[in-house]
Amino acid sequence: MFANRYVRTIIFSRVLLQLGIWIRNYSVLLFVTELTNNNPVYVSLISVAEFSPIFIFGLIGGTFADRWRPKRTMVRSDLLSSLSVIAVLLAVMNGGWIALLIGSFISASLSQFSQPSAMKLYKRHVPVEQLQGVMAMSQTVVALFTVLGPVIGTFIFIQFGINVSLILTAVLFLGSSLILSSLPRDGEETRSVDSGGFMKELTAGLRYIGSNQSLRTLCLTFAAVGLASGLTQPLQIFLVIEKLGQDKQFLQWLVMANGAAMLVGGALIMGIAKKVKPQVLLMVGLLISAICTIGIGASTTIWLTIVLLVISGLVYPCIQGGIQTLLVRNTEGSFIGRVSGAIMPVFMGMMVTGMFITGYLKESLSLLTVYVVSGALTIVGATLLLPLVMVKRRKAEQ
Repeated sequence: MFANRYVRTIIFSRVLLQLGIWIRNYSVLLFVTELTNNNPVYVSLISVAEFSPIFIFGLIGGTFADRWRPKRTMVRSDLLSSLSVIAVLLAVMNGGWIALLIGSFISASLSQFSQPSAMKLYKRHVPVEQLQGVMAMSQTVVALFTVLGPVIGTFIFIQFGINVSLILTAVLFLGSSLILSSLPRDGEETRSVDSGGFMKELTAGLRYIGSNQSLRTLCLTFAAVGLASGLTQPLQIFLVIEKLGQDKQFLQWLVMANGAAMLVGGALIMGIAKKVKPQVLLMVGLLISAICTIGIGASTTIWLTIVLLVISGLVYPCIQGGIQTLLVRNTEGSFIGRVSGAIMPVFMGMMVTGMFITGYLKESLSLLTVYVVSGALTIVGATLLLPLVMVKRRKAEQ
């Protein structure tokens, strides 16, 4: 797979991008928790700022990605992300910490133009039989920096402060842009039969999803799983403090354990990618993840929490690899931007909704209750995949 120039270049750029994102996210998290004395509402707002643009701009960015040349779109998006971080740095140096949330929002918004373009290049230049392996490789990169990112981000913030953290983030985003600029020049875009104005292409993309049973099923699953993920995403730091009795820096070790397992899981998925159907990978991953989520919320011992996080990490590449492979395989090339731009916001929109309400749910109910609800929603999402699995099985038998 690394012999493919497009795979090699995009993966290398994502390495720099992931490192910059983790340094930024952990620096912002630790900086804001210090300023607000671990206020759960402000902590949840950090996640909202980072993830809400996926809901707000996903479909818009996906539509433009289908209209624009993918290499040029990715290069410019990463460059503008770097410039936005520099602007935030200037604001923070003048005492405006709220600018951190605004900067995270802008950077995540620009990613909604870059990510569909990467999927578009994979669709064009990666053979079908290698596609699931490439998706697993992409998730392995995410897993690698789930291990390294928190340690590096925490270390840089503690040793050098928020200003140096933001400078490094800007440099890494710029590096990603420069690496992507080495790709061959984009060819002319092939427009779909429904091409025309922006709104016409956007609505054509929505009609395309509505007419595709596999994509409709994925939308329903994404909605349930997105809400489940959003409920627990901002509460990890409180899991460490309240359930395990540790200080907030201990969170990095839990994230490392989970990320190391994701790394191993990604390698395993690359090995079996050609043998296991993506919808089966996705369903199994969701069911195991649901059980682990409930167990993590109930656990009060460090070793049990780590074991459950490791199991959850091992199956995480099944979820993400299955999702991305199903999207690419079931979508025509001319619609790939709009489909990923429409379906992923379903997931992220529900995730942001969960993030927004989880701080209030924790205060009014309990940490364990929120985790149990999250696990139950994940089981619902796995159950929704049954029609897709059965349809594929009947086709195989025929």
